[in-house]
Amino acid sequence: MPDHRPILFFDSGVGGLSVVAPTLALIPDAPVVYAADSAGFPYGTRTEAEIAARVPALLGRLVERYRPRLVVIACNTASTIALPAVRAALDLPVVGTVPAIKPAAAMSATRVIGVLGTEATVRQPYVDDLATRFAGDCIVLRHGSAALVEMAEETLAGVPPSLDRIGTELAGLFSQPQGERIDVIVNACTHFPLLEGDMAAVAPTGVRFVDGGPGIARRIASLTQGQDWPATSPPGRLVFTRLGERERQIAAGLARRGFPVAEAL
Repeated sequence: MPDHRPILFFDSGVGGLSVVAPTLALIPDAPVVYAADSAGFPYGTRTEAEIAARVPALLGRLVERYRPRLVVIACNTASTIALPAVRAALDLPVVGTVPAIKPAAAMSATRVIGVLGTEATVRQPYVDDLATRFAGDCIVLRHGSAALVEMAEETLAGVPPSLDRIGTELAGLFSQPQGERIDVIVNACTHFPLLEGDMAAVAPTGVRFVDGGPGIARRIASLTQGQDWPATSPPGRLVFTRLGERERQIAAGLARRGFPVAEAL
């Protein structure tokens, strides 16, 4: 019998779409529920205590309502802070998102890499540990940007991003000591791949970008290997924790990406 249990993707906003896309490329018939904590957005400027309390509680409600087969925390900030607590609270597989420092170090010729995330993500000890374990011979420069998160959200609401603003944010990496040597940037926020084409247009020639989306998709495919799926992929379900005018504008953009209806949690 077909198994209609969805994969539940969770983020503070729309950044998790950069994880949904490679997942559906591997599992095209997977039912998807995409939940955006619009009432708590953005996570990058919240305290660790706020995120640690909020994320497990919300995911508990979402799991109770949608009965997924697997949960994906498609948010670096939420994962680096709340992933252990979520796994302890939920009796099903939970996949997190972490900065792709390991593949960035493998790609870098100059041995100087940039980590571009939210302010909350780049200051986490978890990032220190990743840099020590996988990029010990690299200089790892970090910059937290709330502005890029906002621009990614605005893009899906129909507002084109400003290349000047993007250049200003990237300068937060390149203007640091040794920053001119950066040849790989880790998109350590799932929102940022949505702007990657624009970032590449203003970054110095030869700089490459890497994110965790494809690796997360492979992990999801591995965890669900051998499971049954519906014969045809149903439309995605889009859930907001607050459904106001801003969210309705974003939902209109997501309707073209396979999420025709938005609902409130």
